[in-house]
Amino acid sequence: MKFAKVKKFILDKLKKELKPNLYYHGVHHTIDVLEASKRIAKMENINGTELTLLKTAALFHDIGFLIKYKSNEQESAKIAKEILPDFDYKSNEINRICNMVLSTKIPQSPKTLLDKILCDADLDYLGRDDFFIVGQKLHREWNEYGIKCSLKQWYMQQVDFITNHKYFTESEISLRYNKKMLHLSQIKELLNIK
Repeated sequence: MKFAKVKKFILDKLKKELKPNLYYHGVHHTIDVLEASKRIAKMENINGTELTLLKTAALFHDIGFLIKYKSNEQESAKIAKEILPDFDYKSNEINRICNMVLSTKIPQSPKTLLDKILCDADLDYLGRDDFFIVGQKLHREWNEYGIKCSLKQWYMQQVDFITNHKYFTESEISLRYNKKMLHLSQIKELLNIK
């Protein structure tokens, strides 16, 4: 597996080809998910080949946005199957990467520990200090892609989303759960303001 080469190839491709109005799902999000995946993997004692597969899945998890906005995970998996053989990934490795990518579709459906790490990394921001900034980028992006909602509707949806969301790894629960719940209570406070 030539991870360094595939990383450069994918990040260059995303920088050049992603639409500029993907304020949330831009190349910065892919890099963010890659970094979060590495951090969680370290806490979960994942290394070697397993770590390479996870990092590769992080790179590919949203590449489907090059093709379409909704249900992009299927496109991401398809692109991974097309590209990864050129970087010496075997078919069983590619299948595992595709399964990780597909598990990130909302509602998330992780089966393996690597799936769980990628899902947690994808929504890591829910329990971070930059939650409101990142969330506003997603709200703005939605509005540009035809998912229109007012700020109040957005926050109401966030209450539902955060209430139903769960982190899957013990590492992410210990690191992000309390802050995520603080954000939920802050949103509820905002909604009570007349």
